[in-house]
Amino acid sequence: MAKNITVIPATRNQHTGIPTMTKYKRRVAGYARVSTDSEEQQTSYEAQVDYYTQYIRSKPEWQFVEVYTDEGISATNTKKRDGFNRMIQDALDGKIDLILTKSVSRFARNTVDSLTTVRKLKDAGVEVYFEKENIWTLDSKGELLITIMSSLAQEESRSISENVTWGQRKRFADGKVTMPYRSFLGYRKGADGTPEIIPDEAAIVKRIYALFMQGKTTGAIARILTAEGIPTPGGKQKWAVSTIESILKNEKYRGDAILQKTFTVDFLQKKMKPNEGEVPQYYVQNSHPAIIEPAEWDLVQAEMARRKELKQRYSSHSVFASMIFCGECGGYYGSKVWHSTDKYRRVIWQCSDKFKGDHRCGTPHLTESQIQELFLQAFGKVVSLRDIILEDCRLVQKELFDCTELDRQQQTLEEEMRMAADMVRHCIEENALKVQDQTEYLQRYEQYTRHYEKLKKKYDALEEERKRRKEQQDRLGAFIATMEHTQTVPVAFDADLWLATVDRVTVHKDTVVFTFKGGMEITENI
Repeated sequence: MAKNITVIPATRNQHTGIPTMTKYKRRVAGYARVSTDSEEQQTSYEAQVDYYTQYIRSKPEWQFVEVYTDEGISATNTKKRDGFNRMIQDALDGKIDLILTKSVSRFARNTVDSLTTVRKLKDAGVEVYFEKENIWTLDSKGELLITIMSSLAQEESRSISENVTWGQRKRFADGKVTMPYRSFLGYRKGADGTPEIIPDEAAIVKRIYALFMQGKTTGAIARILTAEGIPTPGGKQKWAVSTIESILKNEKYRGDAILQKTFTVDFLQKKMKPNEGEVPQYYVQNSHPAIIEPAEWDLVQAEMARRKELKQRYSSHSVFASMIFCGECGGYYGSKVWHSTDKYRRVIWQCSDKFKGDHRCGTPHLTESQIQELFLQAFGKVVSLRDIILEDCRLVQKELFDCTELDRQQQTLEEEMRMAADMVRHCIEENALKVQDQTEYLQRYEQYTRHYEKLKKKYDALEEERKRRKEQQDRLGAFIATMEHTQTVPVAFDADLWLATVDRVTVHKDTVVFTFKGGMEITENI
């Protein structure tokens, strides 16, 4: 028997959802824009508004909503176009069915914004008519427009991104330094375009560094600045720990600049990531006036590294905290107040584990004045051998600087990792193209990935060694800088000198051993 097919006609518009037999007036709006405030453009602007008002009102099947306008605003980005944004919101709120505009370029010159907006309106059942191109976005020609716009958007973004990236990297290679001045404490853009120090803000930066070297934690510094009502670089009232850390770590405060710390991964989404060696970096020395002396900045980096190693064991109550160790059990010396409520009050330091367990350490307690006096005696011996110590330190520093072998090993591993990654990729592609035994495929895949992970582990270990050397280099550099400027022993105890020179102090039963950052050990009798 022959098939009998009956066509059931559509009863609703597939885009708007309105019944086809319904006598419904489409709510229509116009959009007019000129990009400058010139008199000539003003005439064009008024003509567009009048034209769309009359044109829409002349159509009996249309209901006039409004002519939305933006005057003297570029269409490169839609964020600053109030009239455009209000129109789109009204359309999405169901107040508009059709938008008329002169051309695609009048609607949005930025194809990314245009594509996003057209698709958003289409999903809401709102049509756009580009008069010059005679394109309705809800018909088949409109679909072609969206496809073309997608391609244009991607290529335009790629081209802009590549041009911007090239310009930035050219500036980096030329050593040109820029700063986010609005949120960067201590500097402003000078008349010649280079960074210029703001004295009042520079004083805050110097105080942050001083408080840190006095033993304060980043959290304590943040609380102090917040309590005093000092605004943050961004103008906020409450300081965050991360802001203090950023100021302490930023090399720009010592007058240098590392360029290209981050880079764009995805040119379409503008996704940024920290530069971990994927693209070149540039270190520019003496690029602008320094707020913090380089020697002091190096000292702060060394102290940050020391505290990081101590982790939770660091205490900010005293410069002696986490610096003095028991020679018997290896525990830390902690402070204790004796006679806290009378005139005999004094602070003593003793092994924190002295009364733990059955065995009691035989190491003695020390008063703060004893520690200070012993330090001055030991430091006096260091100063007497200053030239010999500095020569030895410079030799050690030179060895730490030399990463030739590390570079060679990492380069070899990079090549092997690249080959391993290619083998993994080839394995996956081959499995996608040819029918294979999946058990054998998985075995090969796991073998290749294990090999890659093994190489990656070795590479990361070398990178950690590089970081360790850099931290040692910073500590030694700070010590060298301090010793170069110190030719005599101070009369009174100096906390900054203590932090700059002492690595650790080990207390034994009758002696105290001072280990200085240059590696020299001095023993003093108690």
